[in-house]
Amino acid sequence: MPTDNLNFSCALVTGGGGGIGKAIASYLVSKGKKVIIAGRTESNLKATSKEIGATAYYVLDTGVVGQIPAFISRITNEHPELDCVINNAGVQRPLDLVKEPLEDVFQKADQEIDINMRGPMHLTLGLLEHFKTKPNGAVIVNVSSVLAFVPFAPINPSYSGTKAWLHFWSMNLRTQLQQSGLEKIRIIEIAPPTVGTDLHRDREDPDDNKKHNNPNAMSIEEFMDDVSAKWEQGEEMIASGMSGDLVDRWYREFGGFYEEKTR
Repeated sequence: MPTDNLNFSCALVTGGGGGIGKAIASYLVSKGKKVIIAGRTESNLKATSKEIGATAYYVLDTGVVGQIPAFISRITNEHPELDCVINNAGVQRPLDLVKEPLEDVFQKADQEIDINMRGPMHLTLGLLEHFKTKPNGAVIVNVSSVLAFVPFAPINPSYSGTKAWLHFWSMNLRTQLQQSGLEKIRIIEIAPPTVGTDLHRDREDPDDNKKHNNPNAMSIEEFMDDVSAKWEQGEEMIASGMSGDLVDRWYREFGGFYEEKTR
């Protein structure tokens, strides 16, 4: 059912210094929202904040979850109007599970789990009490991936797994909020296809997600045109490009079963 996805005043965007996070932050600024960006690299945050007109920026590694409680305390004290979080920060590490040294596999996989799973969980649940105080509710946006639905990139087994977790966690969190009378705290999921960002920077060819190498890839501009339209239409599951068909097929097959079993 469509919802008012833009019914908030101030958004925190993790991974907001570049790529999809920067694009979402810029879009929200254009819609008159206060936007706070967070990320690991201060130079990127500072430049992006100035470029897009963000309200503020904070240096935060969401993978170091021990930092999150103090960060939440600080940001809600300094920006009590905060009523939206966009869990966009993520990393993708190619893993050869057969040939790579075990210690390297564990190090890269653990980092993906910390940033892609534990970070959004700790940040979202840590902000819930604050969001409950908002009379108009709040918005939680989780950026998953087309690989959450079909893991067709075998070189990214941990990434695909973390994004599948984020997808199912988003579904269950939405259901629990609705069943607890907290439906004003809305959950939106965005499942990007291959988009021309620096997400593949650790691959042998870091540009294999760019249009000149992959004609099925979307530019960041194409992606945001589609996402913003669906966002404004009130869709709670936003899938663009090739992910649109796969996500639609998944929900046609399993969505009704989920709704029936969770009533």
